[in-house]
Parts: sequence; structure tokens; C-alpha cells
Amino acid sequence: MTRHPDRIETPAEGRGAPDDADFIAYHARANAARLACVDLAGGERLSYADLERRIAKCAGYLETMVTPIAGARIAILARNGLDILVLHFACVRVGAILQPLNWRLSGPELRSLVEDAAPSLFIYQTEFEAAAEWAIRDGAIRHVVRIAPDDNRFAAAIEAAPPSKTQFADPDAPITLLYTSGTTGKPKGAIVTRRGAWTTAFNFSMANEVMARDVLLCDMPLFHVAGLFGVARAALLMGGTVLISDRFTPAVTLARLSDPALGITHFFAVPQMAAAMVQDPTYASSDLSRLKALVMGGAPLPKVLVERLLADGVMPIEGYGITEAGTVTAIPLDRETIAREAGSCGVAAMLMEIRLVGPDGGDVAEGEVGELWLKGPSVTPGYWNQPEATAKAFDGDWFKTGDAAVRNAQGFYRIVDRWKDMYITGGENVYPAEIESILAEHGGIAEAAVVGVADERWGESGCAFVVARPGSALAAAEIVAHCRDRLARYKVPSHVRLVDTLPRTASGKVRKDELRRAFSQTE
Repeated sequence: MTRHPDRIETPAEGRGAPDDADFIAYHARANAARLACVDLAGGERLSYADLERRIAKCAGYLETMVTPIAGARIAILARNGLDILVLHFACVRVGAILQPLNWRLSGPELRSLVEDAAPSLFIYQTEFEAAAEWAIRDGAIRHVVRIAPDDNRFAAAIEAAPPSKTQFADPDAPITLLYTSGTTGKPKGAIVTRRGAWTTAFNFSMANEVMARDVLLCDMPLFHVAGLFGVARAALLMGGTVLISDRFTPAVTLARLSDPALGITHFFAVPQMAAAMVQDPTYASSDLSRLKALVMGGAPLPKVLVERLLADGVMPIEGYGITEAGTVTAIPLDRETIAREAGSCGVAAMLMEIRLVGPDGGDVAEGEVGELWLKGPSVTPGYWNQPEATAKAFDGDWFKTGDAAVRNAQGFYRIVDRWKDMYITGGENVYPAEIESILAEHGGIAEAAVVGVADERWGESGCAFVVARPGSALAAAEIVAHCRDRLARYKVPSHVRLVDTLPRTASGKVRKDELRRAFSQTE
């Protein structure tokens, strides 16, 4: 298995494997007038013919800006919009590597990523100018492009460029770098290849029954695997329409999902987004009847939320995916299955192999917890500039996710927790995600996180960090009693800390390392 693909090839005569196909060009021929994408913030609408033309011109623009373009990194710091989507496909055409940057990061954090990828071209929206200037302050980047409101010079430059004729053919070369959130150290740039991108979109489409004429709303940031390679690419792969939103606001999203003129059939959200929608005052009057699937991933989905959505006539499809492999599992779109398997993240995606491996390196038995290992064409070949991290992540051709999971007799997987977050109390394994799910059922708790902490008697015990809902007067004893009624005694947290917020990474993951440190500092 090639760990660091850097080979750029010219097109080979007669080549055209499915994962090498240019589906935008195909739909521009077959369905030229069909609506491909809409920028909801600006109102611009592109047919497949329009999108193909814009991509070809953007590819030509890149060829005039950067020489040589093959293998060059192109960074963009911007909110969701057509610019990112077009730039992504243009990079694929000319063999460049897109680096979509997280606009939630600080200047120093961005600088670290820019130094890692060393882009030849840096594009940014002026909304993020302070952070961008920090990131590029040493002047090493040759070309810097600013996108300002009411300034169409970037769009005009693309329009003026000659359309590129290049067709990038190597399916195993990098096309994008997606950076992990770095909860335990330096962020790692997961390499996405053309084959990997195609497979992720295909797996997402098959798992969630995305078809031609379906309409997918993309609130997820396009620097995220779910936004760019799940939602947006899946819609375009199948000949559907993607509506690009520049930010998530619960009331606005609910209004869009209810709008018959938009006709949205699929929406992807992390569980925190779905919970915010359900709690929004406009939820009760929203019409979600046209929604074929509310797809969720990125964190364990509380059973109580699944049940609430089902009762409201919504199809909550829990799946599991990661930056390094895209779509891994998903629940089938069947109401009885969703209800029966609540808490599960579904079966393996069509083009994904899964193993559950114990500490001894052998496969665990059905119903036992093991680390989730993956193999398939969507799995990353490695991390940019980090051969040691790459080697550590693989065992032969198998990628080790670091997530603990269990599989039932029907082949449905349930993510138990992060393998490293498990703690042992009195000889018993405890998975914090199970306790967090129970805490989510308490009406006065907005969110909670559990970590293992040192305990003189038991070796380790649990500490629950809890954020109360507004107006809720929570007490530690009440929280412990709630857990005792629903969990084995050894799983009940020995400590409770009421906090205003949980520390999170820029991508929204809870910083459990900070919680452990906070506990140790108070003892």
C-alpha cells in the first residue's frame, strides 16, 4: 500500500475506472440544464453545464497562477460557498492539492497548518483577515488572493482564464489535505486521494439512498470530510443538487428544511446540531415531511434523540465516519430498523471492510468490544509529512481508528467510545460514552462529558463534567442518583463537576485531555 502518493500521471488512453470518472463532466453532457448547486448566501445558481464551465476556467486560472501546478498545494480560508466547491474540483483537474482551512482556528493555529503544507497559493475571505495575516506573515507564500465583499476581482480572474483541457488521471495521488482536530497533539493532514474521494461519496450515496433529483442541504463546513466528500460530492456524483449554506443557525435551517420550494431531501448534522434544532422554538411549527433522511455522525447519538425524532416523523440515520476514511457505516433507511438499532451506527458501507481487534491483535468475538480497524479504497494512504504517525496508524493494510466498537449478530456496529478514553475501575472496563448517553436523558442536562481519573481505592473512577440547561438548578447528588437508577454501580461517576461550558476543539470535539487536567488541578 502506497503511504505517501506523490506520483502525477498524464491520462492513459482508454482509462476510465469508476473511481477515476469525471462525474461533473458527465452530468454536464447528460443533464446540462439540471440544477447542480446553489449558494444560499449569495443566491447564485449553477446548472451542471455552468458548474463544468466554472471548474474548467478555475483550473485554467490555477495553471496560470502556479507553475508547475501538479502537486502544488492551494489553501483557502473561507466560509462555505461556491468558491471552495469549484476550487476543489479545479484542483482535481490539474493535479493540485486543496488545503481547505478551518476558519474557526486562531492565527497561530492556522500558521502551523500553512507551514506544514507550504501552499503556493493562499486564498482568503477578508472576514478572516487578521487570522490570515498571522498565518502568512513570513511572506513565504508566493501568491496571496483576498476575497472581499462587493469585490469581484477573484471571480473576474477566473472568468477571464482560458478553460483548462487537463484531465488528471492518477486516482491514487493526493487531491486534498484534511486536518484532524488535534485533541492529543499536533494536527495531522490526512491525505485524500481521488479514489478515496470518489469512494466516500459513493458510500455516502448508497448508505443514505441519495439519488438523481435529490436535494442535499450542506450546513457542514467544506473543510470537513462530511461536508465536502459526503454531502456535496454525493449530491453531485448522483446528479442531484447541493444547497450550500455558509453557516448553521437552527431556526434558519428548520425554515429551509420546511420550504417546499427548496425541496430538501437530505440533511447531515452532528448530534449537537440536531439537538439544537429540536430545542429551537420554531421546531414545533416546522414541516420536515419532505426530508428523506436526517443523517447524523461525528459523535454518539443519544437514544432519547433518536426516539424523539422518530416520534416526530423524521428518519434519523446514524452513521460513523472519520476524516481518514470517510463514510464507514450507516443505519439503513427503515423505520423499524432505526427503532430496533437505536444507539447503533449501522452496517459497514458498501466499499468498506471492518475488523474489531482486541489488545492481543486478534479479532474479538461477536458482542465483545474491540478496536475498529478499516480497509477499503476510501481509507487515507497516510498523513502529510508525518511518516511516523502514518506507520503508527496502520497494521499492514488495516487502518486503526482508535475507536472501540461492538458488533451484534445482525452485523450492526455500535461505537462504544474512543479506545484511549476507556478506563478501568476495580478491574471493570468503563466506556464514558455509555455514561454520557445516560446523562443526556436527564432533562436538566444540556451536555456532559465523562473522563477517567485516578482513584486510590479502585485505580480509576469516573468524573462527569456537566453543563446545565438554562434555568435548571442541578445538584451533584441528583446527577449521581440519575445514573444509579440506570447503570451498574461501578459505572456511576464518583465525581461530578458542574461547569458553564465544555472545552472543545475548533471542529467541536470535547477536549477530554483538558478535563482530566482540570480535575487534577482541583484535587
